[in-house]
Order: sequence, then C-alpha cells, then structure tokens
Amino acid sequence: MLLQLNSISKSYSGDPILSDISMKIEAGDRIGLIGVNGAGKSTLLKIIAGDIPYDNGEIFIGKETKVGYFRQNSGLEMENTIWNEMLNVFSTLLEVEKELRELERTMGEPALIADPLKYEKMMNRYAAKSEWFMEHGGYEIEAKIRGVLYGMGFGDFPRDTLIHTLSGGQKTRLALAKILLEQPDLLILDEPTNHLDLTTLAWLEGYLRSYPGTILVVSHDRYFLNSLVNIIYEIERTEARRYVGNYSKYVENKEKNREILAKKYSMQQEQIAKMEDYIQRNITMATSSKSAKNKRKQLERIERIDTPLKDLKRAQMSFSIEKASHKEVLQVRDIDICVGVGTEQKPLLKNISFQLRRGERVALIGPNGVGKSTLLKTLLDDYKPKSGVITWGNGVTIAYYDQEQSTLHPNNTILDEVWNTFPHIEEARIRTVLGNFLFSGEDVFKKISALSGGEKARVALSKLMLQNANVLIIDEPTNHLDLFSKGVLESALKNYEGTLFFISHDRYFLNKLADKMLELSPTGTIVYNGNYDDYVEAKSQKEKEAAGLLARV
Repeated sequence: MLLQLNSISKSYSGDPILSDISMKIEAGDRIGLIGVNGAGKSTLLKIIAGDIPYDNGEIFIGKETKVGYFRQNSGLEMENTIWNEMLNVFSTLLEVEKELRELERTMGEPALIADPLKYEKMMNRYAAKSEWFMEHGGYEIEAKIRGVLYGMGFGDFPRDTLIHTLSGGQKTRLALAKILLEQPDLLILDEPTNHLDLTTLAWLEGYLRSYPGTILVVSHDRYFLNSLVNIIYEIERTEARRYVGNYSKYVENKEKNREILAKKYSMQQEQIAKMEDYIQRNITMATSSKSAKNKRKQLERIERIDTPLKDLKRAQMSFSIEKASHKEVLQVRDIDICVGVGTEQKPLLKNISFQLRRGERVALIGPNGVGKSTLLKTLLDDYKPKSGVITWGNGVTIAYYDQEQSTLHPNNTILDEVWNTFPHIEEARIRTVLGNFLFSGEDVFKKISALSGGEKARVALSKLMLQNANVLIIDEPTNHLDLFSKGVLESALKNYEGTLFFISHDRYFLNKLADKMLELSPTGTIVYNGNYDDYVEAKSQKEKEAAGLLARV
C-alpha cells in the first residue's frame, strides 16, 4: 500500500467540497480521478500532495514512498536553461559522478600507487561507488533527458534555451518533462494533456503505460483515460465512488449501477407499501393483531435504500440551420500565409489547398504552432493571405467559435453579452437558452470577467447555437469543458445538419465527429478519410510502406 485516505473532508467558508473521501492506492495502480468542473478533484490532489490542509480524516503514506505532483508552470527555475533544468533532477547521481572522476584522478597519483594498502582501499571504494552509479542509471542520464525532451516536443530546441523565453504552454510541457524524469513512486498529474498536440499525446501515453511507478491523474481527456487507467474514482456531490476499469467501463458500470439501484429501490418501496397496508388493516383485529405487530417489527428492521439521486443538471445544446448552403461550401486554392508586419513578415504556410462540401465534418490537425488557428482566421478574412484564392459557396452562413473567447466583452454581464449580439430575440428566449447552458436566475448577471474558463466556453457556445448558421468553424471547442459537457456537445454536433470544420486535440471527440482529417504542415495539406483512429492506421501503413521501400533500396 502506497497511500490510503480515510474519511477525508474539506470545506470552504462552511460549504463542503469533499465529504468522507476514502481511497486506497496500491503499487502499480493507474487511477483516473473524474468529476464535473468544481467537484473538488484538484483540491483532493493538493491535500494528498500536502499543499493544503484537510478538516477531518487521516492520510497514511508508505514510509519510503516518494510522491511527485505535477503543477502546471511550477517547479522551474526561469533563469535556467532547458538542459540544466533537466540535469537538476539527477543532482545526486551527478555528485557521485564527480566523486568518481576525483577518485580516478587520485588513483593515478604515484604516491598512492606506491602504497598497496591505501591503493586497494581506494580501488574498493571506487568499485562500490561505480557499481551504485551504474545501478541507479548514471550512464543513462543524457539518453533519458534527450528521450523525454524529444517526446515532449523539445527535440529541436537548443540545450541553452532559457526557460523564461518559452511560452506558457511550453513551460507547462517542460514542467511535465521534469517530473517524468524524477520518476516518483506515486506520480500525481493534474490535466497533463493540456497544451499537447496529437503526436506528443501519443508519446506521453506510451511513456506512462510503461511507467514503473503508480499514477493518479485528473483528466478530461477520455481517450487518454481509456488508454491508461484501470481504476476510476468519481467525485460527485462531494463524495467519491470507485469503479474498476477505464473510462468506457466506468460509463457502462455507472449506468448498470444506476439501473440496479433504481430497481432495488422500487422493489423495496413496493414491499414496504404492502407491509404498511397489512399492518394498517390488521393491527386492531383480534385475530391478526399479533401478526401485524410482528410485521411492524420487521418493517422497522428493514435497512432503507436511499431514494436514487437525480442526475446532476447538465448543459443542453442543439445546433440548427436556418437554410441549407450550396453543395460546394468552400474552395481553397494555393494560399500562402505570412505572419509579422512589413519587412518582418515570415512565411507560415505555403501551397494550402482543400475543399469543403455540404454536410462534411472535417477536422484540421497538425503540430502545435503550425498555424491551424491562423488558417481558420484567414478563412474568416481576419488575416489576408499573401497569395492564393479562398472562395465561399452560395448561401453559406458562418458561425465561429474562438478557443480564446476573445470576442467576449469582460465588462458585460452574461445576459448582456448574449442579448447584445441578438437584440431582435426576446429576453425570455435568451434566458431559456442561457438556462440550457446552466446559467439561471441571478447567474445571468455575473460579469464575463468573473467567469471560469468552462463558464466562458458555455457562454460562447450559447451564442454559437443562436446563430443558426449552416457552417460551423470551431477552434478547440472541448477546452475547459468537463467530461459530461463534452458528451453533450458531441451529441449536439452529431445531430447538426450543416457543415463542420474544426480544430481539436481531443481524440475521443475526433473519433465521434470527424469523417475526414485534414493534416496541415508548413508546405501543404493531406486529406485522410475517416476519424482519428482511421488516420492513425493510415499513417502507420504509410510509414510501413516507406520503411519497406527503404529496405529494398
């Protein structure tokens, strides 16, 4: 047993966040911690890591257990270089290596060689140190660092790159790389897949599947949870429930448990009603009073099943179109895109050509920084291409979802933000739509600036829904959404009758929605038919064929 929680509780300002949480973590476990936004997942991780106190309960951690907690953008020395920051992980090994080099120098001194006893003692010390150094991976430090940096997308970065020059997302990836190199016995990860492109995600999954320690992870990435975890803990209404299996198994088991509980509750209520009716009819009867009293004692001893809780309120979404577009929705021919101003302009994308047809669901994919969002904004005429032609079809109406939610006005209330965009719609209708997105009553008067990422996403999606456009252009729609809201969004978009062109790193989302994958590179595009899994299979087949050609050459 690495770690055990017994009846952990935590409240803020009198409001319970966690109640009576118990959890047992064994060596080798792969545990996913899930729940809606605000359920208390990160709070529980911080309690386990010792970052914040808890109100009641007990925590037992194995005596030799080393706990590592991935905090985004933390634990990095900003003035350090990428390479030296990773070397810091191996400071103990590097000290031993320094000692070995010093011993080697000393053993070469004539005075020591002339003294057989001292020389033998020194040799024995050197042999013991050298063996320890080898057993603890001292000769593999550089290879380990290079492997993890490459996997996390830093393969092309110079070793002397200063950390403070990196973007926020790059710093997060570097912090994750560092904790992977530390290899704690219990690795605690809070949303580790944020800011990762598809290639890096696949590498991270493979690395974690072969990780020698135990993993506890909070993630909204269902594909990642399916691939990695074998136990799910769900925090719901401040309590935790354990499920064996990955995310898909959890969904299946939760539904089964709900049906079984509802059936047991219904049967017990029926039994109780019959017993109460018998008692009421017979308690005053001389011939059957004794039997009725026994029945009443039986009734008092019954362990009552709690009324099954209703599902938590979920957002409700639906996307409809006012009028269908022409069959040919979009034609992009040989466009080049540059970034920068004047003489500082640099080429970003060249020879980009593709087309969209009515009803298609096309996912735009490619590595971080390749220019996916810039391409979308160029299609929307926010940026001008240096050359090439962009032609939208007849009858096309476009609605755009920006992952940054930059079109939201921070000083607006939620109600004003939506109503100002659609002033012709009556307030009651606006409030109904906002209610479907979980903004009811006084919530609609909250300022945009005070909202969480998930709440801003729901506001932006409510505006998207009201446009009734026949083409949706969506940039990372599942960012900031919890697992359940993602499922609702997927269902709504699956039922959408228009054309969908979207960017996403959510592989589960890609599998559910995409019928084509458009892979973007700096020098063009490649179209793959099918969803994400089909794309991976096609890429793998191409690589095998290329390897076969090389082997024949």
